[in-house]
Amino acid sequence: MVLAKTCHKSTEITRFHHRNHYSDDVKSVTYHHATTVEDRAIREIVGLAMDAPAHAKSGHPGTAMALAPLAVTLFSRVLRHNPTQPQWVDRDRFILSCGHASILQYGIARAFGYGLSREDLQAFRQPHSRTPGHPEVGVAPTVEVTTGPLGQGLANGVGMAIAERLLRSQYGAGLVDHRTWVIAGDGCIEEGISHEAASLAGSLGLGRLNVIYDDNRITIDGATSLALADDTAARFRAYGWHVIELGEVANDVEALERGLIAAKSNDSQPTLLILRSHIGFPAESMMDRREAHGSPFASDVIAATKLLLGLDPNVAFNVDEQLPGDMVDSLMSQKEEYAAWEARLRASGVQGVALLQQLETSGVPDRDFPLDTQNYEPGSKVATRKALQRLMDALSPHSAGLVAGSADLTDNTGVVLPEKVAQTAETPEGRQVYYGVREFAMGAAMVGMALHGGVRPVGSTFFVFSDYVRPAVRLAALSEAACTFVFTHDSVAVGEDGPTHQPVEHLAALRAMPNLHVVRPSDANETVRLTKTLLSSQNRDTNALILTRQDIPVLSGEAAQASERDATRGGYVVRAGDKPVATVFATGSEVHVALDAAVNLEAAGISVRVVALPCWKCFDEQPHEYRETVMRRDLPSVSIEAGSTFGWAKFADHSLGIDTFGVSAPGEFVLDYFNMTAAAVENAVRSAIGR
Repeated sequence: MVLAKTCHKSTEITRFHHRNHYSDDVKSVTYHHATTVEDRAIREIVGLAMDAPAHAKSGHPGTAMALAPLAVTLFSRVLRHNPTQPQWVDRDRFILSCGHASILQYGIARAFGYGLSREDLQAFRQPHSRTPGHPEVGVAPTVEVTTGPLGQGLANGVGMAIAERLLRSQYGAGLVDHRTWVIAGDGCIEEGISHEAASLAGSLGLGRLNVIYDDNRITIDGATSLALADDTAARFRAYGWHVIELGEVANDVEALERGLIAAKSNDSQPTLLILRSHIGFPAESMMDRREAHGSPFASDVIAATKLLLGLDPNVAFNVDEQLPGDMVDSLMSQKEEYAAWEARLRASGVQGVALLQQLETSGVPDRDFPLDTQNYEPGSKVATRKALQRLMDALSPHSAGLVAGSADLTDNTGVVLPEKVAQTAETPEGRQVYYGVREFAMGAAMVGMALHGGVRPVGSTFFVFSDYVRPAVRLAALSEAACTFVFTHDSVAVGEDGPTHQPVEHLAALRAMPNLHVVRPSDANETVRLTKTLLSSQNRDTNALILTRQDIPVLSGEAAQASERDATRGGYVVRAGDKPVATVFATGSEVHVALDAAVNLEAAGISVRVVALPCWKCFDEQPHEYRETVMRRDLPSVSIEAGSTFGWAKFADHSLGIDTFGVSAPGEFVLDYFNMTAAAVENAVRSAIGR
């Protein structure tokens, strides 16, 4: 085989010329140039790719079958890993972006000695098994990120590559020297996030990111030609990627190895390797058919294919019990790499200790770490987005792992580190990421950073654009990734930009998401305190911080003391009142509206309590006795929030909110138009108590 190189617009293109290893009349299967142990692994994985979906009556066999030689080659010859030390911090990261082919990853984990058993494989897609339908981080070994929704794994890989580069710049290549490998399919390439993520990776020059595109030309609907006419190689070259066109070498281990090693030779650009495979190979009746994508094979097809593979057609899950041990024994170079790295770590002394500590803490201080921040003056007016900037300024010098960025709104959102060094190929130490107008890719990259370890990502945009980043927020919450999403310009008070830019239903939508802490602080000082807690090393939650564009009053007196004492509990009594007859609940900018109403009602002889609920989920996690004391369900209640009233019934008898789209007008007019006023609260309280 000849390796030919040409150039196109200063971007290297590599093509591998080869003979075709497929024929219309498959009589036997040869995995060219595989060692004996590799050949055993490939055949076992192909068999499992048929058996597991058939046993579960659900699953995707075809892609896993076709990619078994690639995966074995990667893990056997190229990937930097050590199954005896699965959490080695300097291991290469592997992401199966086409997560529907999860049985491929589980087969690899079993064959390479990562501790998956035959019983685990038999429990594929069954309740509480280690082998769920799509890869879930923390459930199965070798799974670095949760994948399934196509394209996000590719963008997660961008984040992992950023995290690796940042840590390498801090601690040197002797301690941090790994790569990120992604297998992506046609669906990943078609999804819009791949465009965002690939463009970002190319502009950043992430040379240690390698994506293998499985060009099998089949989707659930049929041939990709139904909807895909892109020149993918040209597209990625235009993004600034190094492109290697492998061609039809999916069954040639040696050719695959050459391509993968060639990808490692370019550290100035991310690399896309395009592999032409045939879904369902070597099942004669299923190869290159859409049915091979998402349907278990019939028993006669499985039996016939096993005969071609030299496997017993009468035995399901016929795994070789000696294979994992033999495979681990064969990984001599990988184990030597680990031993050499461990020796360098010991010799590095304080630097090595600092690296391990940063990986443990995400490179941020604990919640009790003293920061040099001044409180805002009680009674002054400050936008909560501006208060966030004060916290970032104070936290950054003590947070080697804090990575901040925005989808082209850096100065507007307050997510700016004081040194403002951009993350680029020329400044790999930069912790300010300019994501461009790419909310979705930003969110998915943040997930990759958080799950890589050693960094704490904070990313921001306007609240209305949470719609664009929401799928990544969801996978962050599902993965329990320690990401903080900052959403500013949080209500119709945005004003003149109009209903397209005025969030209404967004608070309700995010609050409905499991595992996500949605935090809407009551004032500037509360913003600083809550954000410090969210970004502390003890906090590993996924958070959404909702902040105002407009200036709002800083709490004073009883309210300020209550905020300082109890805001981290998610709900607290801002104003207790004297023999109150009702409770007013509020969040964010509406807390001061509720307080104004309480003062006016008090003057009229009506005492009310005011309760702030900056984080519903945090409040739900408090002891029952505390929640009951705050709620006072024996009193009539009213809520006010400049957004949808959906969900407020769990707290209040009557809700003031906005259940229509906004209007284009000055912010104060819009708030008044939608009755986000003290007068409206007063009227609602009078109605609730029957006066």
